[in-house]
Amino acid sequence: MPELELPKDDFVRDIIRDDLSKGSHQAVITRFPPEPNGYLHIGHAKSICLNFGVAKEFGGHCHLRFDDTNPAKEEQEFIDSIKEDVSWLGFDWGENLFHASDYFEQLYSWAESLINKGLAYVCDLSAEEMREYRGTLTEPGRDSPYRNRSVEENLSLFREMRAGGFPEGSKTLRAKIDMASGNMNLRDPALYRIKHAAHPRTGSTWKIYPTYDYAHGQSDAIEGITHSLCTLEFADHRPLYDWLIEHLTVPARPRQYEFARLNLTHTVLSKRVLMRLVSEGHVTGWDDPRMPTIRGMRRRGVPPEALKDFIGRLAISKSDSTIEMQMLDHSIREHLNEHAERRMAVLKPLKLTIRNWPKGQTEMLEVPNHPGRPELGTRKIPFSGSLWIEADDFMEDPPRKFFRLGPGREVRLRFAYLVTCEDFIKNETGEVTEIICTYDPATAGGNAPDGRKVKGIIHWVSAVHAIEAEVLLTSQLFKSENPSAGGDPIEDIDANSLEVVKEVKLEPELASALAGYPVQFERLGYFNRDPAQSQLAFIRTIGLRDSWAKTQTKG
Repeated sequence: MPELELPKDDFVRDIIRDDLSKGSHQAVITRFPPEPNGYLHIGHAKSICLNFGVAKEFGGHCHLRFDDTNPAKEEQEFIDSIKEDVSWLGFDWGENLFHASDYFEQLYSWAESLINKGLAYVCDLSAEEMREYRGTLTEPGRDSPYRNRSVEENLSLFREMRAGGFPEGSKTLRAKIDMASGNMNLRDPALYRIKHAAHPRTGSTWKIYPTYDYAHGQSDAIEGITHSLCTLEFADHRPLYDWLIEHLTVPARPRQYEFARLNLTHTVLSKRVLMRLVSEGHVTGWDDPRMPTIRGMRRRGVPPEALKDFIGRLAISKSDSTIEMQMLDHSIREHLNEHAERRMAVLKPLKLTIRNWPKGQTEMLEVPNHPGRPELGTRKIPFSGSLWIEADDFMEDPPRKFFRLGPGREVRLRFAYLVTCEDFIKNETGEVTEIICTYDPATAGGNAPDGRKVKGIIHWVSAVHAIEAEVLLTSQLFKSENPSAGGDPIEDIDANSLEVVKEVKLEPELASALAGYPVQFERLGYFNRDPAQSQLAFIRTIGLRDSWAKTQTKG
């Protein structure tokens, strides 16, 4: 699969090219600014690829900056996981790791300058009262009764807020802009709020914390960000971003540009909903392989190259759209088909005994690791007279177009011999428990010297040498294309989206499988060793069928 190549003619690149040609900037500096209050999801991956991608393309660099302004929801666990996820995707911020908390003192100083200019005031309204005074989309807001406090009183109150002199939530520092503005974000937005919570980096030093809207643009200015790229929901925040830059003496004047966020069918990328999935126990954690988090996709075995390939196929535009999940699946399959080595495993074991096999004999078969890539070498797998096959590969009374095993039917055992079903054994409940076959010793490698053809090829594992493991079979977590369409997406969860299969039979080579290097279980799909379990276990990364690719070909 080729290295990531994002579209070269989107509006973001057009803006950058124009800025560079006019000399507005000498170099491109972007940033990826996550809030460390959760794990990253695939929507963040789009932003990561765009910000790091355009910086590299135009010879600049991208900062990783944590907008850590709300200690009540932020944890070191999230900070560490974000670093790991960005690195896993293949991006390196080098020396450009920053935190909004690095700038707390400067941000506080600028807040005092707004007070001195009469552009900010301390407000005693409660959160509920502020919502009431704010007005609606059709009605203007009302001025706070504290809006006209003197500069001296505001400075004194703000400094006492910093010193911890007031209860949490009792006061805020608000910008004095326009309570009648048609843009709700300009109706005297909060710049600081009181929070008596320890911060992961600054501890208990601060009793007040800047809001995201206040800290974000000023952090961009401090770092000299040239192009502040964010998703469309922040478009209405841009006038506040610009107002603050205009009224503060900042070292640079960054510009904000918005692009469409990633929306996928059959999933939800709302951080609030993802948090509920975890906290309410609907999934096993942030790394649940059904989750759209980068951590969940990593555990499932999705290669970073496949994720970047998928994102590279997306348009960078200003129009919201929803992408079919099958498009992501196609990128995953395409990469794994090219790179994943092949192995044999049996999920639903049924015993097959070869009646005429020499007693106690084991034959070591040398087989390719990948049918189309001889450079990946070969391996040896044991073959004996006692095998496991898939239960679905046998039918007692098969229909005409069933080309696998049935009474009197002959099939090819993958890499081995042709075998013919002579008999079968049932238990007391009528379930078939064993197939009795004979093999043709002249068909080593699966080819008949007399030229006879068989249509069925089935995989197998030697029962004498098989190892056992647990396998997690996952499917889409939500049943509907748009899980939120009916209201609460939690109600759309598919209760059958995770199946645990015990005592799966594997060829011995799989004992040394490594997490992060998925393999194809022949005829079954692609599977990754589960890094979250100490015992041998595998997760299905994705099945073999690719309906999306066929649809695109027909279209």
